Amino acid sequence: MKKDCVEEEEEWIEVEDDQEEHEEEVKEDAEETVTEEQEEQAKEPEEGESKPRPKLFMPNLVPPKIPDGERVDFDDIHRKRMEKDLNELQALIDAHFENRKKEEEELIFLKDRIEQRRAERAEQQRIRSEREKERQARLAEEKARKEEEEARKRAEEDARKKKAFSNMLHFGGYLQKTEKKSGKKQTEREKKKKILSERRKPLNIDHLNEDKLREKAKELWQNIHDLEAEKFDLQEKFKKQKYESLPWDGQGSEAILGLLQPGHTLVSRCNHCCHPSPLIID
Repeated sequence: MKKDCVEEEEEWIEVEDDQEEHEEEVKEDAEETVTEEQEEQAKEPEEGESKPRPKLFMPNLVPPKIPDGERVDFDDIHRKRMEKDLNELQALIDAHFENRKKEEEELIFLKDRIEQRRAERAEQQRIRSEREKERQARLAEEKARKEEEEARKRAEEDARKKKAFSNMLHFGGYLQKTEKKSGKKQTEREKKKKILSERRKPLNIDHLNEDKLREKAKELWQNIHDLEAEKFDLQEKFKKQKYESLPWDGQGSEAILGLLQPGHTLVSRCNHCCHPSPLIID
């Protein structure tokens, strides 16, 4: 940086020297021009009689103003200019170093911010990993608990089934013993209940839509119709069998029907005794 400043200072000095030389040349040219014009004006009356001379076009050159009675100190002017240039150069150097200082401070601030952000990300990653580990541990614990609960339920279910099966075996043996001892047969009511329980099916209609419900209703109505028809046929068949089982002829039936009028008394004999027992028909 110092080397660049020295080079710039040397360049400024060279430029100033060139400017001073150029100004001196301009001054000398202006003085020579003024001197030549004065000499030509002095010679014109002498030569004008013999030969006319053409007028020369000269630009309006303004010579530098030199204060009367004072001597121009070019060294002082050069010194002041050098001081001015040096002050400007020093100001540029100071501004450059100030900007560089600000840039370095901003760079340090950015580095600190990057480090802080990196530390925050590392902390967030650590917290996230810890939470993930805790979640995995909870899931594993919940899975183990569910498996243990399912195993316990399966064991309880197996034990309950075994107990029910053993109870059924014992109860079956008990029923067999009681049936052997009592020798009773199943009553008609129990048979009827068994048949009805076998025929009766659970009505599962919760998942059916309107069309399926209509079809189910038609099916139930048809089943009821068939059962009523079967019941009627059985009743008629039973009546027919009842009348056909009576071994009566025409005369015997009329005599019996005549005897079955109100006020008649029928005598029947018991299978175990010889005494007649009167039957009074009201």
